[in-house]
Amino acid sequence: MTQAVATFGGAQRAALEPLSEPRRTLLRISDLSVDYVTRGRQSAAVRGVSFEVRQGEVVALVGESGSGKSTIALAATGMLPDSARVVGGSITLGGRELVGLRERALSRIRGDEIGWIPQDPMIALNPLHRVGRQVAEPLRIHRLLDRQALQDKVISLLERVRIPDAKMRARQFPHELSGGMRQRVLIAAAVGPEPRLIIADEPTTALDVTVQKTILDDIAVLTASSGISMLLITHDLGVAIDRANRVVVLKEGQIVEEGSTEDVMRRPRHAYTRMLLASAPSLANGRRRASTISNFAVPATSGSSSERPSEPILSIRNISRDFMSSKSRNAGTHVVRAVVDVSLELARGKTLAIVGESGSGKSTTARIALGLIRPDAGDVFFDGVNTKSLDREGVLRMRRLTQPIYQNPFSSLDPRFSVLQIIDEPLEGFRFGDRAARRRRVRDLMEQVGLSESLASRYPAELSGGQRQRVAIARALAPEPAVLVCDEPVSALDVSIQAQILELLAKLQEAHGLSYLFISHDLAVVRQVADDVAVMKDGRVVEVGPADEIFVRPRHEYTRLLLDSIPGRGRLTHA
Repeated sequence: MTQAVATFGGAQRAALEPLSEPRRTLLRISDLSVDYVTRGRQSAAVRGVSFEVRQGEVVALVGESGSGKSTIALAATGMLPDSARVVGGSITLGGRELVGLRERALSRIRGDEIGWIPQDPMIALNPLHRVGRQVAEPLRIHRLLDRQALQDKVISLLERVRIPDAKMRARQFPHELSGGMRQRVLIAAAVGPEPRLIIADEPTTALDVTVQKTILDDIAVLTASSGISMLLITHDLGVAIDRANRVVVLKEGQIVEEGSTEDVMRRPRHAYTRMLLASAPSLANGRRRASTISNFAVPATSGSSSERPSEPILSIRNISRDFMSSKSRNAGTHVVRAVVDVSLELARGKTLAIVGESGSGKSTTARIALGLIRPDAGDVFFDGVNTKSLDREGVLRMRRLTQPIYQNPFSSLDPRFSVLQIIDEPLEGFRFGDRAARRRRVRDLMEQVGLSESLASRYPAELSGGQRQRVAIARALAPEPAVLVCDEPVSALDVSIQAQILELLAKLQEAHGLSYLFISHDLAVVRQVADDVAVMKDGRVVEVGPADEIFVRPRHEYTRLLLDSIPGRGRLTHA
């Protein structure tokens, strides 16, 4: 295998190509079938799956939620839940059969021969134990080092995954680390015993694109330098194309396509693979509707907005906002500058995207725009009126006309309410007609967002992620708003569901003349929806302008970094 292996660095990684020489098979899965039994009913999660991972190879297992990816990974590590069982097939590691092994034998293999990098570090890491202890755990369990050597090894591993001040960080708890650092802790724990195989189950889904790229770079260098094989579980074909030698595509528990990364990208054979490729934001070709450059301009610091020929629906002028935060037990509090002198305009019927990493000030800016928090300095004008001057009736009108759509529909929807009650709640709150009129409005909204009327009596827990987000959109549309503030509205969804929701938002905008303030850390998503883009870093706007210009001729180094971090971008550019 040709690999250009570099030392750790944000922009460098192991460039993966198909294996040029035959390698010995390390992991072989043959005709695997797994069933789940829930409430006395048996359902098939995986059916007749066969593939292999060779030594030093990275194989990506790709598919939507429910396709069986994680079930296969759990079966390979012997960690299937009690409700699941292998009903057929074989899993071998280095020729040794894993199906049917007792727990004691599997425990000797897990961690030592198979490393595991799970999706959510806050769930995977024990909040009661210090980071160093958790990195040391697989080494201690398998008795690979004595106590003193173990402490030195933990520091070395944390340094290896580029955690600064490793000795100090080892004494901290998971909540004291950033999301990227927590994910690096899981990587350190996985590679510490130097396993032959690492299984990474959506290891970067919840991370910013720049952090995602750095983490995947780290994994690539570690695996390449150690000759470790990897099974990468992901729903994003952009990530798979960027990182894997071979791709295995799963749909409803069965393999529909398998091949080298280049073959799958350039010559996909199955319609489902083509759909995933078309849905992946990082691989999508431009906007979901014709780009029309808006009359974009940073607002002046003085003068009436009514003097301009095309008054924006929302104007943010020189706003700043600080928060007081507890730094440590002994250091007291310190000031966090969340937003610093930000000025933006949202044109009527257009989409302004605010892009940046976590902590850049995007969501704080959105909350100020919604009137949920007040700026320490600066002004917000809605429909030409300074929101500071609004009386109670004016505030209510603004609240009705500016509606939010949040990142996680499961947490933003009341689990005790049915779909009908959720959509009806703002109608009742803003006194839209009588009960019969509101029911007709709810039915009409459900039809607009593509929800069957039969779902009206269901609760959020009984819906898929895509259905829940459609409910959230219907609820936001209920009081007939002029502006939707979309805060990471698709980041928690599979790429195919993302595509559906983005298409729905585009159609609703055209049908109702809506204006969108679209918050995202992912420029690949923004590329498809935005008329104008503002890039934020450390609370400041570092670049702003028409979307076409930002993507073709980015001026700021940070914008170029975000663009370079889009998964699959490099391969697509050279395809």
